[in-house]
Amino acid sequence: MPIALALVLVQEMTSRLGVVTGQGLADLIRERFGVRITFYLMLCLVVTNFGNAVAEFAGIASAMEIFGVGRSLAVPVAAFFVWWVVVKGTYSRVEKIFLGACVFYVAYIVAGVKVAPQWPSLLREVVRPQGTFSTEYLVMLTALVGTTIAPWMQFYQQASIVEKGVRIEEYRYSRWDVILGSVMVTVVAFFIIVTCAETLYRGNVRIETAKDAALALAPIAGKYNAYLFAFGCSTRACSPPRFSPLDVLHGLRGMGWEVGVDKKFAEAPQFYGLYSLIILAAAGTILLPGMPLIRIMFLSQVLNGLVLPSS
Repeated sequence: MPIALALVLVQEMTSRLGVVTGQGLADLIRERFGVRITFYLMLCLVVTNFGNAVAEFAGIASAMEIFGVGRSLAVPVAAFFVWWVVVKGTYSRVEKIFLGACVFYVAYIVAGVKVAPQWPSLLREVVRPQGTFSTEYLVMLTALVGTTIAPWMQFYQQASIVEKGVRIEEYRYSRWDVILGSVMVTVVAFFIIVTCAETLYRGNVRIETAKDAALALAPIAGKYNAYLFAFGCSTRACSPPRFSPLDVLHGLRGMGWEVGVDKKFAEAPQFYGLYSLIILAAAGTILLPGMPLIRIMFLSQVLNGLVLPSS
């Protein structure tokens, strides 16, 4: 709950800054702290979000394995599709794909209900969570914060408000968009946690891929609900605008570069060039033999949590 409230606060604040100033967050940082600080911040952000991009491709590889599709096929196809949508598309088209993919997240909610958790006990833990100061707990908490309030999120949120040209008199709609979106993210995350707790934790199951998680769900919730959960994993992982390189590259406005999905390649060569490089390198990393997919996804979110205070 505290993380959900912090998510609403951060998203609303960055949206308001975008509307009032008409500038992206990186622009404001450059004006306030100078080019040098902005450069180092952008460098940290690019490195962090390269890890996120690798994690996204790990998610695709892991999710597609559920349906018997190997990573050697799934990752290159997804990489090309994501690159094509962003480089050849427009902001409006990319945003619509993003919103369309979000509809499929209801699969997580259905799967969470189907595992039939002990609701009274579960709700008590929501209101009165128990925590420790163990290393494992703190690392997991850092990852949870990092995946919910990722560093790139502030840059993307504010840049998207500027790119859409939201005016002050229209801001109330953006505020409700932020609040409802944050609530939905929290609800979906809640049911993911519930589903995994009732299947993996109770069964003491260790997983290496999303396929392992779906197979663990089948004996409890049924084969079709396991497929439903798997479908939710695959649609989330394959959502092109979820790729953090696109999000973080909006921060390059602070370096004076032309940035934006509505720009042509010739108009924003640095933006599209770096985006293409990150996509290629991240996809290539996942294709290396023996890459631990689940560990990569987890560690990338821990890194997000560690970098978050500096952004």
